[in-house]
Amino acid sequence: MYVPPAFRDDDRASLHAVMRASQLANLITADGGVIAATPLPLLLEADEGPEGVLYGHLARANPFWKSKAAGDALAIFMGPDAYVSPSWYANKPTDGRVVPTYNYVTVQAYGPVEFFEDAERLRSVVTRLTDLYERPRATPWAVTDAPPAFVDSQLRGIVGLRMPITRLVGKRKLSQNRPATDRIRVAEELASSKRPADRSLASAMPKVEPT
Repeated sequence: MYVPPAFRDDDRASLHAVMRASQLANLITADGGVIAATPLPLLLEADEGPEGVLYGHLARANPFWKSKAAGDALAIFMGPDAYVSPSWYANKPTDGRVVPTYNYVTVQAYGPVEFFEDAERLRSVVTRLTDLYERPRATPWAVTDAPPAFVDSQLRGIVGLRMPITRLVGKRKLSQNRPATDRIRVAEELASSKRPADRSLASAMPKVEPT
């Protein structure tokens, strides 16, 4: 991923926050020149290893887990994104030397992938993922709410994955390369948008004080 210095995010806590907030990642591997990608919810265990470890699971019928991936896999986490209109820039009425762009937040995690079939490890991953997504609900559902025999049968239909993170690359393209007046206007326009992702991106933009 191309990351100009103005957009680079090297803060580990910030990168982990984006990864946790992303509801779905895309996990990409290369096997003999063939690139495969699968969307997965991934659980970040930040305290394992220097950069953290990702856990998830996929259907046993999915051939993805049987591939002999060469080198590291790549997990892509997308944060909020938004189109930025050139009409918002201060110099649009004066010289017209403006073009559209797209702002976004993203994190790329690299590391080797290990697949496993052990039932207890699978149960642990499924339970932790379920707890993560159910926690905000008024009445959270738990894996133990289902009959044990039924849970056991479901576990036999999936395969777990563990990915120790060896490298993180973060990018926050939030109009940092524009003058302060433009950044303020972009944030205002996005904050007033009807699109939730636009408003979320406005909240992610660094605050700029009017001069």
